[in-house]
Amino acid sequence: MKPLCFVLMPFGRKTIPSGQTVDFDAVYANLIQPAIAAAGMEPLRADEEAVGGMIHKPMYERLILCDYAVADLTGANANVFYELGLRHGVRPATTVMLFGEKGPLPFDVAPLRTVRYALGADGKPSEPAAGVAAVTRFLYEARRTKDEPPKDSPVFQLVEGYVAPDIARLKTDVFREQAQYAADARNRLAAARRGGKDAVKAAAAELGDLSAAESGVMIDLLLSYRAVSDWQGMVDLVAGMSKPLARSTLVQEQYGFALNRLGRRDEAEAVLQELIATRGPSSETNGLLGRVYKDRWDAERKTGNAFAARGWLKKAIDTYLQGFEADWRDAFPGINAVTLMELANPPDPRRLELLPVVTYAVKRRLAKGTPDYWDHATLLELGVLAKDEAAASEATANALAAVRENWEPETTARNLGLIREARAANGEGVGWADDIEQALLARAKG
Repeated sequence: MKPLCFVLMPFGRKTIPSGQTVDFDAVYANLIQPAIAAAGMEPLRADEEAVGGMIHKPMYERLILCDYAVADLTGANANVFYELGLRHGVRPATTVMLFGEKGPLPFDVAPLRTVRYALGADGKPSEPAAGVAAVTRFLYEARRTKDEPPKDSPVFQLVEGYVAPDIARLKTDVFREQAQYAADARNRLAAARRGGKDAVKAAAAELGDLSAAESGVMIDLLLSYRAVSDWQGMVDLVAGMSKPLARSTLVQEQYGFALNRLGRRDEAEAVLQELIATRGPSSETNGLLGRVYKDRWDAERKTGNAFAARGWLKKAIDTYLQGFEADWRDAFPGINAVTLMELANPPDPRRLELLPVVTYAVKRRLAKGTPDYWDHATLLELGVLAKDEAAASEATANALAAVRENWEPETTARNLGLIREARAANGEGVGWADDIEQALLARAKG
């Protein structure tokens, strides 16, 4: 999957302040587009997406979401400069600037690295090969240093301590609280989630042309399909999204989640592995990939394939552990790693070191007053692992009161079932833990 490169530039033929007429479509076709392709990226120009109606908001979303951008400042077009300012405010790097005029650059961008190209009398690039090579080189440099590319935004260069909103890492579970978008769409989807799959599908149909919908609506619809366990609906929706939104971290994570729930584990694994390879490990992505490996382990275990099961179990533990180490504040991958370590034969000794760390992480979340279902579910599993009935029972009550989607208690009940089976194999039995498992399964059924 090639990275997307958004192109900021005028369209058609425009007369610039110097009096020359520039054929910007020729600049795009002969210079910018081939340069982006040569860098192994996919160009995306605003007019290439038929979004219908007002283009402004979808265009801005694509501008922010694309990992790379090329901006042609020739003619000092007001719209291009406005878009460049927005890009520089949220992206510290990976924006290449072009200028096709003689003389100095506009004052505000004069100190910034800019690719110069020559224009012929016909308004087209007179030496396109040189321009292609220069733009490709800049984009290659940005890709090569993707973990810490050189800053090209004056905002990030000059304003010490400035931190942009982390759009790519917006956590799924808090999306609806943080995203701002049309209130009528938000309320319609909230009501539909209470009505089940058919109601969500009907609400989606009422939203009209989804290709023109803003990103907030699309992601809430994606999470609404998830809330009613319509995994195929999630997959189909991602296929219809704009490319920048579909390739965003949050959407790709949920796409992998849905593929795994559909049993398409090879595809789910590929999607989530690519995210980790390009974005780095995270508690969210690794937690989802760990679940893929956990499901593979469970399938091999049930068929009696001990060697394959052992390999997948180790892979699941390592993946969850990597996710927990990426963000110690998120206990979800940590508790999954601990639980699977407990199920290993013999139990993984690292669980004894990890248990207090996971416990501390979830207690800090609780102390901050922002716990969600997974925080209470983590304490629940910790209580079961420690055979602490009082702690597990209290956490169960809190978890049941915090359920948002039916698959959540189902997931926790499945973990408790695995613990129960492992203990039964060792001649152990904990009746009260079985009662908690049944209570979670009952809640999962709605």
